[in-house]
Amino acid sequence: MSQTRSSDLHQLAGSEIEAALRQVFPVFLAVFPFGMVYGAIALGDGLTLLEAMGFSATVFAGASQLAALQLIGIGAPVWTVLLTVFALNFRHILYSASIGRHLTRFSPAAKAAAFFLLVDPIFGAAEARAAERPLTKRYYFTYGMALYICWLASTLIGALFGSLIEEPEAFGLDFVLPVYFLALVMTFRSRRTFWPVAGTSAIVSIAVTYVIGPPWHVTLGALAGIAVAAAMKPPERGETHSTEKEA
Repeated sequence: MSQTRSSDLHQLAGSEIEAALRQVFPVFLAVFPFGMVYGAIALGDGLTLLEAMGFSATVFAGASQLAALQLIGIGAPVWTVLLTVFALNFRHILYSASIGRHLTRFSPAAKAAAFFLLVDPIFGAAEARAAERPLTKRYYFTYGMALYICWLASTLIGALFGSLIEEPEAFGLDFVLPVYFLALVMTFRSRRTFWPVAGTSAIVSIAVTYVIGPPWHVTLGALAGIAVAAAMKPPERGETHSTEKEA
């Protein structure tokens, strides 16, 4: 009996890892050229290889890293750089509040590591996974570490070999990640609150883009959606998926 249970747990663990790798692979198509462009720009703007790699290893946020480089390059004051990075990354606070509900079986150290790896693709993938079954450490960290290694590797290649892809948008590579994330978001469309929340976020985000401009459209659009979700009646207990013991 113990051998059978051990075999079942081993198969379950393998399926979690396999699922994570299978789902993260399409994201590489967008992340890799993006990381290469960042690496090339970083060295072109005067960073050393060590500084460029250290920036990717510690910040792990492509849009914020590129924005910071551009602002530093034009001599913007430090407070402007910090404010821009904060505005771009504020959505990660919202991500952590949502994902934190599914990390009840994670130790404090595991939660800290999970939040460090919490970027746009893994947020969407983890939420979609948690809607179907309990979110396991094997799935989450396989997905997150694969994405993290891809980002570091692409940064290194871009830094070493220069601007190999000067205009990724010419190949449509810059559009792969938004399409992938949209597909993940649409997996929640059957929920009663989906369209009011998504619609409100979209309208506010578009309005803010024209009135204030980026990057605040991301944060304010998300906050508007959260406000609508909070105002609506929460789902009944029977509507939520039951949790199972993690392997």
